[in-house]
Amino acid sequence: MQYRHLGKYGVRVSEICLGSWLTYGNAKDESVARDCIHTAYDLGINFFDTANVYARGETEKVVGKVLQDFSRESYVLATKVYFPMGSGPNDRGLSRKHIIEQCNASLKRLGVDYIDLYQAHRYDPSVPLSETLMAFDHLVQQGKILYYGVSEWSASQIAHATDIVRLGGLAPIASDQPYYNLIDRDIEEQVLPLCQREGIGIINFSPLAQGILTGKYRPGEPLPQGSRATDPKQNAFFSKEHLGEDILTRVQKLKSIAEAEGMSLSQLSLAWCLRHEILSSVIIGATKPEQIKENAGASGKKLSAQTLEAIEQLFG
Repeated sequence: MQYRHLGKYGVRVSEICLGSWLTYGNAKDESVARDCIHTAYDLGINFFDTANVYARGETEKVVGKVLQDFSRESYVLATKVYFPMGSGPNDRGLSRKHIIEQCNASLKRLGVDYIDLYQAHRYDPSVPLSETLMAFDHLVQQGKILYYGVSEWSASQIAHATDIVRLGGLAPIASDQPYYNLIDRDIEEQVLPLCQREGIGIINFSPLAQGILTGKYRPGEPLPQGSRATDPKQNAFFSKEHLGEDILTRVQKLKSIAEAEGMSLSQLSLAWCLRHEILSSVIIGATKPEQIKENAGASGKKLSAQTLEAIEQLFG
């Protein structure tokens, strides 16, 4: 396993991060989480991502419980705040009240004294941005969080935040967690260059396009049983437009490119994301240890110029 800095900051994270959206504490039981997290840790993965909203706090409890098997300083733990955690008017968003209260709640659910990376799960236009950033800065000063980041913010929103941080002398934004993969490349135009310039680390989620880039969905064939696309607990979030014949056919053509590089299709897709120096880590989701072992094999892989050109011909 190879490690990278989180943007321009000192902490090092594994190139592969194990996420927990729609899996632990939600679609699968605790034994699945334990097997997967232990496998990841044994493979050198030191970066684990979750969120308070996943299964309304249950995922944090499961992930935190399993991570207690390891020394606290040996892993980097990330969670998030923004989405509703109750029915009250202040049980959501990025107000100072909600951020502080949910940080304390996440610390309790995770069973830790501090969170390594605390992330704004979305942008909140209803709250002054300075209020949000000052709340994160306050938590940094208290030692409850070590770094903070954002997720799915636009380039203009991130740029505005970095201006406020500089002018106010606040703790800086360390990371951005966007949706990014071979099929969905919107962040390449503005977000990636901005984060590169500001030294903000990218931790992208869905690098395998929710399983599309594993090659298990084939054009003209029924959806495989047991896959995310057929799981009623998960497919409400599935990008069904990616199941079209055109995309599935192009994904199948990637297989020969992957074989030429001595990789699986999943490894090729992850390595393609990691070609960007500003990418600190790619977040994978897994319900089987074998999936983690395969995906971890992408760490440290370098794609040839010929391979990158062949991929661009298919998905550019």
